[in-house]
Amino acid sequence: MEFSDVAAFFPILLKGAVVTVQITIGALILSSVLGLLLALMKLSPIRVFAVTAGTIINVIRGLPIIVQLFYIYFVIPELGIQLSAFQASIIGLGIAYSAYQAENFRAGIEAIDSGQIEAAKSIGMKSRLIMRRVILPQAIRITLPPYGNTSVMILKDSSLASTITVAEMTRAGQLIAASTFQNTTVYTMLALMYLALSLPLIFGVNRLERYFGKSAKGGGK
Repeated sequence: MEFSDVAAFFPILLKGAVVTVQITIGALILSSVLGLLLALMKLSPIRVFAVTAGTIINVIRGLPIIVQLFYIYFVIPELGIQLSAFQASIIGLGIAYSAYQAENFRAGIEAIDSGQIEAAKSIGMKSRLIMRRVILPQAIRITLPPYGNTSVMILKDSSLASTITVAEMTRAGQLIAASTFQNTTVYTMLALMYLALSLPLIFGVNRLERYFGKSAKGGGK
């Protein structure tokens, strides 16, 4: 590995890293919104909503992410909906991870003590108000650690966008390696750059887990 190669390749990989971060943020936002919606539907007392949400979650979790990306990028346009590869990657990853986010949110909501809900009802709070002011704020705190883990997974799986020609970091590395044959240099740099993006998230998740673990022990005393 020569420094001149590193200096030449780094700006190209850095541009790809920017696209990787954009895909990660977009997919994280979309998966969070869809995941919360699916979680609320699955917990709904209306059976149609609960069954529909459960079915959607099972179908999404049962399909490989790369198949979902291919379907959105290659099949959806045949239905008259035109999407760029960048848009398809965000939508594909967002939908794929919405199922996992839904289970995170559902577990957090179900972890809330039912006594708090009964107390809120006893003072005349409506269901929507209870959800907004009592349940969701506590559920969000509970789901933060698994939410952080999901963020790391989305960041790593953003590399799958390279399969539909998105010029993110992995795709940039593949193109450089194919034209220069400097496989060791390129893929070592690629691995280090993914680590540089992932490690802050991983450390953040670990801190959240320790923090909420201490909070739970403190609350139990």
